Amino acid sequence: MTEAPTGTTAPADVPAAPDTAPDAAPDTSAETTVESGAEEQPTQRKRGRPKGSTARTTRVVSMTLTVSGSADGEWQAELKNGSTWVARGLPVTASAVSQAAAALHADLAGPVDEVIDAARSTRAARVAELEAELEQAKKALAEME
Repeated sequence: MTEAPTGTTAPADVPAAPDTAPDAAPDTSAETTVESGAEEQPTQRKRGRPKGSTARTTRVVSMTLTVSGSADGEWQAELKNGSTWVARGLPVTASAVSQAAAALHADLAGPVDEVIDAARSTRAARVAELEAELEQAKKALAEME
C-alpha cells in the first residue's frame, strides 16, 4: 500500500485515483478503513455510572452534633444522622466539651473555654453565697442550743 503525502487526504465519498491500470477497480481501502475505524470505537454506556467514576469513594455522610450549655454549667449533647435522631439530651461534662473542642480545632477551643470559664465563675459565686448562708444557719443553730 502506498502512503499518501502528508497533509492531503481524499474525502471518503470521492473515490481515490487508481494506482494501477484504468481497467482495474478503484481502490476502496480508504472507505473500508473509515468504516472499520468507526466500528472499533467503543459504544457509550447508556445506564449506570461512567467507567472510572469515583461515586462510591466520595459518599458524604451528614451528621450533626449539637452541644449546648446553660449558665449554670449544665451541658448536654444531641446527635442527628441526616434527619434521624441518634441521641438526644445526653448529659456531658464541661471538661469533656472543652477537650472535644480543643481536639476539633484551636479556633473552636477559645470561645468554648470562655463560655465554660464564665459558667465556672458564676458557679463559684453561687457556692460562696451558699457557704455564707450555711455559716449563718450554723450560728443560728448554735444560738438555739
